[in-house]
Amino acid sequence: MDDKPWKWSKEVSYYEKKDDVVVCGICPHNCIIKQGRSGFCKNYVNYDGKLYSIGYGNPFTVSIDPIEKKPLFHFKPQTKTLSLAVAGCNFRCLNCQNWSISQVSCKDMKNLELWPDQVADLATKNNCKSVSFTYTEPTTFYEYMFDIACLVRDNNISNVMVSNGYINEKPLRSLAKYLDAANIDLKTFDADVHLKMTHGTLSPVLKTLKVLKEENVWIEITNLIVPQWSDDLHVIKLMCEWFAENGLSHYPLHFSRFSPMYKLTNIPVTPVSVLEKAYKIAKEAGIKYVYIGNVPGNKSENTYCPKCGKLLIEREGYTNFGNNMVKGKCGFCGEVIDGVWE
Repeated sequence: MDDKPWKWSKEVSYYEKKDDVVVCGICPHNCIIKQGRSGFCKNYVNYDGKLYSIGYGNPFTVSIDPIEKKPLFHFKPQTKTLSLAVAGCNFRCLNCQNWSISQVSCKDMKNLELWPDQVADLATKNNCKSVSFTYTEPTTFYEYMFDIACLVRDNNISNVMVSNGYINEKPLRSLAKYLDAANIDLKTFDADVHLKMTHGTLSPVLKTLKVLKEENVWIEITNLIVPQWSDDLHVIKLMCEWFAENGLSHYPLHFSRFSPMYKLTNIPVTPVSVLEKAYKIAKEAGIKYVYIGNVPGNKSENTYCPKCGKLLIEREGYTNFGNNMVKGKCGFCGEVIDGVWE
């Protein structure tokens, strides 16, 4: 019998053997997995007493996107990123917009065969300045992401993780050595609501933000405001104050508008007025760069200088119009604008 469950697999770096089970160490679920079974995310399998990632070399999609789509507004703007995803997730978000690909195992999808060196070649050939692990939860294909990140960094290409932030500290710190940017989707700052919405606890996500900051990874944070679930303005205020208290106020915060989706089709879209109130709360808490997403025509996706207030970057969709910045500084007053601009 082969020493792997099937062709697309690699032994996981972070797990422990305990009697006839293995304990996955990638994310805070710390799944106890019996022989022949998979964990919560469906992509880590116990085969003959070893834990394997079955997503390795097994993406269901590879595409080229503008980096603004992640969303990353302060990281290499108007460059192309090679986006890659493997099916699966370690959350069960009631409002998931990608539920058809996140709530299944990669073995249930029609996939591509694409190895890390091929990903690096694709990014180079298509003049992509970064590779983004996105669309689903990259933590569920950690080994594949890690090996790709090492290779593309050698090719002078950046690595981007778009994640829910639900990952244990040890694997995160190892990965962060090769990460250049991350967008962390913080669902809510209310611990009880977070657990009900996602089946995951809040504290590890907050820890992830702190670790990424410590590891000098550029961070942008997305907060989807869902009516009746994560639209409590007091909680949003507490969240923004926590960012400021923990040295995160210079990282962009994206408030995103909810549309009825998956198991929350009975919930209305987020009123623009609520998004605008959240924007004001964030600015008053000292968050330097605040954006509102999923509202076409709204000027709150533009970048303004936090010192003089002048328009620096005007955005429409994923396109930038003009750039009143000089070497990462405001072209009007000289204020340093936080981000990775080169």
